[in-house]
Amino acid sequence: MVVKHDTAPPRGMKDLLPPEVELRDRATAMILATYTRYGFRRIETPALENLRLLTGSGGGENEKLIYKVLKRGAKLDSVTTLREDDLADLGLRFDLTVPLARYYANNRATLPDPFKAIQIGPVWRADRPQKGRFRQFTQCDIDILGVASEIAEIELILATAEALIGLGVERPTIRLNDRRILAAIAEHCGFAADRQNDVFVTLDKLDKIGREGVERELRDDGHREAPITRLFTLFAPSGAPAASALDKLSGMVPEARPFVEGLRTIVLTVEREAAERYTIAFDPTLVRGMGYYTGPIFEAAYGDYGSSIAGGGRYDRLIGRLSGHDVPACGFSIGFERVVSILEEKVGTVGAERARVALLFDAEDDLPEVVAAAGALRGDDRVVSLTVKRKNLAKQLDDLAGEGFGSYAVFRAGVGEAEVKPLARRAPARGSGDA
Repeated sequence: MVVKHDTAPPRGMKDLLPPEVELRDRATAMILATYTRYGFRRIETPALENLRLLTGSGGGENEKLIYKVLKRGAKLDSVTTLREDDLADLGLRFDLTVPLARYYANNRATLPDPFKAIQIGPVWRADRPQKGRFRQFTQCDIDILGVASEIAEIELILATAEALIGLGVERPTIRLNDRRILAAIAEHCGFAADRQNDVFVTLDKLDKIGREGVERELRDDGHREAPITRLFTLFAPSGAPAASALDKLSGMVPEARPFVEGLRTIVLTVEREAAERYTIAFDPTLVRGMGYYTGPIFEAAYGDYGSSIAGGGRYDRLIGRLSGHDVPACGFSIGFERVVSILEEKVGTVGAERARVALLFDAEDDLPEVVAAAGALRGDDRVVSLTVKRKNLAKQLDDLAGEGFGSYAVFRAGVGEAEVKPLARRAPARGSGDA
């Protein structure tokens, strides 16, 4: 009896068809070309990390979403008699920042100072799958380790904005804040010191539930009315110039002034380089969920796209947890899956595709001559694929156009060359994945 297996990928993961992979490859190449121009160098870290490292990293809610891996030889039926630590000691990485901190602590003696790293690779979170949210997805990070100056934030923002524009994501907005400013605001408003993180978590929902929703949730959580009312008097109107919003906050919250000046340096420098191709905005409601952030934080937004398309910030104490010596560190991560979903609606925006030619030949043709003809065509920097000619040539050519071929050639025995002819292009079929 033949057992029929479910051939769909695991829920929350997806198969990628050739056109999707080609788009992702072109996007990756564009991002890498931009980042290397800024002096970043690519590294790789393992998919698996020690579980204690992952769970003690300050990764916020993501620490609850770790895929844990059974120790070799551990038995699932022992789960009722053993502690979890006895069963699992490794986990799949949930981001690329925590592995980078471990990588740097382990290899610091052989790395340059400062160190500018690129990482592009898959991460895993045992999240609830939904549209645009997967359990396996690609992150694209750049980080600068060993630089305490605002020049690190400036370079990260400039490089990421250039990469997004190069991909065809026009006029992104970079939102900027500082975790220390958030702490100063909470203290100034009178929120209890031991409840400030709860305030930040709720404030982070502002774009989803609005001011009234945030106020209601803060009241439901037991916060006093006076701090809640005072909180929203500190924020400039949405869309206010970054410099004026910073000035307003500095005047109203003296405790934030030292950190405001750092953001002002970042804003003025980036605005000068942006030349109206993208916008930088101060957003005092920006929180970002990772607990390891210690200073400036930032996100990139695009038009009316509902979620941020990149995010990052400074995490000066994360490496110190591993090595015993704090190292200034800052990073910016492109949400690769979200950017790719935007690019799929903008056909032909990512780099130039090489010309694709299908070389058709008969099964009876002399194969060495066929291969030689294909090699000659590839000499013009074409992509050439050998394909046996079918009886229904018109249908075959239509299928080739659907696969993304822009032209074709029919091998002529004894001639040793083939004339390239254009194909009528049509949009390739897309695959569907379980989100």
